[in-house]
Amino acid sequence: MNMNVLYLGDTALDRAASYLAGVMKHYGISFDYHASDEKFNDELFDNNYQAVIISDYPAENFSQSQLERLSRQISNGMGLVMIGGWESFTGANGEYTNTILRDVLPVLMKEGDDRINCPQPCLVEKNCEHEIITSLPFDDNPPCIGGFNLLKAKPTAATILSARKFTVLRSPASYDFSPEPTSYPLLVTGQYGKGRVACFASDVAPHWVGGLVDWGDERVHAQADGAEAVEVGNLYARLFSQIVKWAINGTA
Repeated sequence: MNMNVLYLGDTALDRAASYLAGVMKHYGISFDYHASDEKFNDELFDNNYQAVIISDYPAENFSQSQLERLSRQISNGMGLVMIGGWESFTGANGEYTNTILRDVLPVLMKEGDDRINCPQPCLVEKNCEHEIITSLPFDDNPPCIGGFNLLKAKPTAATILSARKFTVLRSPASYDFSPEPTSYPLLVTGQYGKGRVACFASDVAPHWVGGLVDWGDERVHAQADGAEAVEVGNLYARLFSQIVKWAINGTA
């Protein structure tokens, strides 16, 4: 049986990968998984995946020819989702900045370390309507995140969500919340040939995911095969399931 998705990274299924794996299991999205310390295998190209997810998966796990072949498959219609982290986009070690994926992704990556940590509130803002975020209450109930990769959307891309940092000062009687004037791309989508490509600049798992992991007024209990059980907010789960379904050309 062919799986819908190839999920690469987020350390291991008994660690950070348990979050997205649990969400996909809950929503009936079938997937194969490769841990962050596993090299990419050429045989994976034969599985006709509808989308690949790269999340904290070191670029050195690919050969140059594998990345070139991956880009061709995306151009021919396979979806790609890259989720942020220390080993995504540029990250701590210049992961994908100088690979062929710079042409595939709908964002421009920094040459140097692109990691932004947010010790004070950083809220998610909706920029436009899009099928990925249909029925998600970003306007009325924005969640917060704990960090992200600093990216810039390409001119042809759509920046659906942004992150805005706040400075908080405390006086004896109250707190003063001041938004910073600049917001940062958080969820950016684009097209590469026939393939849909989505970038989420923050993480799907702690710590960068912050309060987003608990977003929603209901709890989702989920556990993928071989993964740890997770308990997350229902709106968090819907957001990431809809990102993946959009990339595989399914109905978000």
